[in-house]
Parts: sequence; structure tokens; C-alpha cells
Amino acid sequence: MAKDLFANLDLNLLRTFIILNQERNMRKAAERLFVSQPAVSKALQRLRDHFGDELFVKTHHGLRATERANQLAESIAPILDDLSSAINHSAEFDPSQLEGVIKVAISPFFLAGIASKLFQTLHSEAPNVQIQFLNWSKTTLQDIVNDDVHIGLNYAIGHAPKELVQKYLVTDDFRAYIRTDHPHTNNYVDLQHSADFEIATLIAADWNSNISNTEKLLRLRNFQPNIVFRSELPSAIIDVVKNTDILFPGSKYLNLDAHPNLRSLDILFANESINTEINAFYHYKNRSNATTQWLRSKLSDILDKW
Repeated sequence: MAKDLFANLDLNLLRTFIILNQERNMRKAAERLFVSQPAVSKALQRLRDHFGDELFVKTHHGLRATERANQLAESIAPILDDLSSAINHSAEFDPSQLEGVIKVAISPFFLAGIASKLFQTLHSEAPNVQIQFLNWSKTTLQDIVNDDVHIGLNYAIGHAPKELVQKYLVTDDFRAYIRTDHPHTNNYVDLQHSADFEIATLIAADWNSNISNTEKLLRLRNFQPNIVFRSELPSAIIDVVKNTDILFPGSKYLNLDAHPNLRSLDILFANESINTEINAFYHYKNRSNATTQWLRSKLSDILDKW
């Protein structure tokens, strides 16, 4: 008769196993588990003894999972996720009881504009939580996969990992911004005007890192855009635009319409917009998680009321 490996297994070891499998690093696993590295080492040894397998082998680049560990992780992770959701939903969710740190990664197209309203909303409902807003970076998608970031806000991303949910929230409305005393007198800019402008664009990781959507849109219609400045910093874009004749196409959520040195223009590109859906990003396993869904609802409320 086969040995019953479940009967005498300390279930706390399974969480250590899953975190080790995700991080492949003893120090990072210890930080996520809020224990010491020796404690993680002892837990790993108990797991090895229990399953009769090395599970993780040290290499120059961290830990490498054995075939047995890969099989276990694939089978166990979904079960633990369901167990976590069931336990967390056993009582009515109350954000005022939350503690610790909540990390929200936000595209630079929205971060500066919505930060104050979003913080005030989250802080008023969860006063015991430290709230961190992070600028969306090249590592954000993996950070969400690894549970290092709770939720993200960005435009639709075609190459997002399969573990992530992209939940549509709203559709953005782009505007064009120029300095208040710019020689362009119309209250709009169209395809014909675009060739007359030098253009600045905002770089957003995972969405337009190599080429902006303004460039894509114009080139699709056989116009050659004159992109003279790109930056990851909205503040740098604004400073350049208010002191030059450069035009900047930007999200309405940057909240620039009231800027004293800028003038807002309608963009008339045949009523066409590309990839302007704004989505929330979170791990599939957290699709029913109360904290994740609370964060998603607050993001949606802020954007809807703009």
C-alpha cells in the first residue's frame, strides 16, 4: 500500500513550498513569509524528508526546482488558492480591519492625476494600511504574478502573463495639450494639422515603450509624426510643452485641463482611438479575493467619476 503523504503533513509547510517555488531564493522567500532564512531552511529540510526529494537545488542563480517540485507546485497551488479564498470569505469583508502594506502599480498616464483622490478614498476606508503607489515599470507584470504588487492599472496589454486577469474599467479620452499662448488658434487638432507640430509623448512600460500610439495612429494613415521628445516623467513633458511649441497627446486622467500654462485641444483623428481601454490587473488566484476586489472597485469609482 502506498504511503499516505498527506496524513502526517504539516500544512504550514505547503505555503513555504509555494513561496520557495515562486521566488527560487531563500532570502526573498523568508521576507515574504516574515520569518528568518534558517527557519525557511528547516522547513525545506522537513519538506525534503517528507517527500523524499531534494525539491530545490542550489545554483549560481538561486534555487532550481526538481521535476518532483514542479509537479507538486502545479497540483498544489490552485488548491491553496481556493482554500485561501474560502477562508477569507468566511467573514464579511471590512477594509477598516486591514493592516500592513498595499501596493498599487499605476501607469504614468494616470498616476499623477488620480493619486490624491485614490489615496484619500483608500485611506478613509482602510486607515490602518500603508498605501504605496508605484509607477508601472518593466517588472510590474511579474511583480503582480509574484504577489509583490496587489493590483495594477494600465491600458490593455497583449503580452500579459496568462496568470493575470485584465478587468476592463473605463475607456480613456485623449486630449492634445499645447502652451496657452501657442500660435495654433483652433480648439482642435486633426490629421492635417499633425504634420505641422513637433510632438512629445509619454513613455509607459509594457504599453508604448518602443513606439507611442500617436505614432501608430498617424503612420496607419500615412502621416509621418515628428516625435522630438519622449519621457517617462509627466512633469518633464509638461515643462517642455509649456515652454515650447511642442504638442503633447495625453490622457484626460493626467488632469491637465486646468493647468494654468497649458491649453487643451480636441483630437480629431476620424473619431478613431487605439488601445485606450483602461484595465485593472491582478492575479487570477485573487479574482475572488475581497481585498483585491475592493481595490478594483475603488479604482473603477475614481475613474468613472472623472
